[in-house]
Amino acid sequence: MSQHETFDYCPRCGADRLEAHGVKAQHCQSCGFTYYHNPSAAVALLVRDRRGRLLVATRGKEPAKGTLDLPGGFVDKGETGEEAAQRELYEESGLRLPTEQFAYTFSLPNSYLYSGFLVPTLDLFYTVQLPSEMPAVRAMDDVAQLSWLAPAEIDPSRFGLISIRQGIARYLSSLAD
Repeated sequence: MSQHETFDYCPRCGADRLEAHGVKAQHCQSCGFTYYHNPSAAVALLVRDRRGRLLVATRGKEPAKGTLDLPGGFVDKGETGEEAAQRELYEESGLRLPTEQFAYTFSLPNSYLYSGFLVPTLDLFYTVQLPSEMPAVRAMDDVAQLSWLAPAEIDPSRFGLISIRQGIARYLSSLAD
């Protein structure tokens, strides 16, 4: 484990007697607590309009500020993936759609640097096909800009987060099939 994936002090008792417990956990020698570094769930949204264009965000904050991204974010406690997808789309674009319009597509592992701590994530990709009428979108929350790109205009290397880059490549590949 890298230094970003470990704690110096036990999250239960505060002791500094943690040791590696396999490759994905730490065990406290004082209280016996074992902390597993399991991934946090996140959502990424492949939002398509009727012309086949994809809604793409420009990141307004670090990590990867200024690079392309998909609307999305972390799943909150008590939320389903679909509820998180619905909430994140609304928070970042103003689009409010029913959860039935969010179709789970695939997942990819990732790491997300948060406050100097590398958080392992499992990114759940959802596809959203917008209705025939095109709703207005506006960049909100941590999004600097939103744009609609045709598949031929999309370059995966311009996406700053690894799993999003991989997800975009996978999405584009599925269109070619």
